Amino acid sequence: MAQLRPSRPADDDETPRAGDLLSWDEVRRTHLVRNGVYQREGRLVSLLTDFGLINTCYPDRRGEGDADTVEYVGAGRRGDQHLTPANRALLAAVESGHSVPLFNKLGTGRWQFTGRWRVTNARHEFDESEGRMLWRFTLQRSNE
Repeated sequence: MAQLRPSRPADDDETPRAGDLLSWDEVRRTHLVRNGVYQREGRLVSLLTDFGLINTCYPDRRGEGDADTVEYVGAGRRGDQHLTPANRALLAAVESGHSVPLFNKLGTGRWQFTGRWRVTNARHEFDESEGRMLWRFTLQRSNE
């Protein structure tokens, strides 16, 4: 079983590599909030997921047969999802094309850095199984 890397000093500029296991303290150096979408002044900064394994109200999933694609569900736990600041930042990222880090929660205080991703598509659609409107965003792995 992979071990958490020791915490790095805050001024260390070492960037995690895809697959690295991190503590919450390491994740929050980039992702300053507990919400899944971290944005600053309308610009997407980073994303959290658990691929629906811990928190089923956000059924993010990997692309079928494509490890370089993620279907990411927007912000809003109950009722229809609206164009909130978080969802607006995801939508704006489609236009800007910039990549952001995606962190996958494995358990309490255990995270995996999955690499950098670009938001390439957005759609607002009714989800039969959820019984509500959801924002769905397609993420593509970035080579950055």
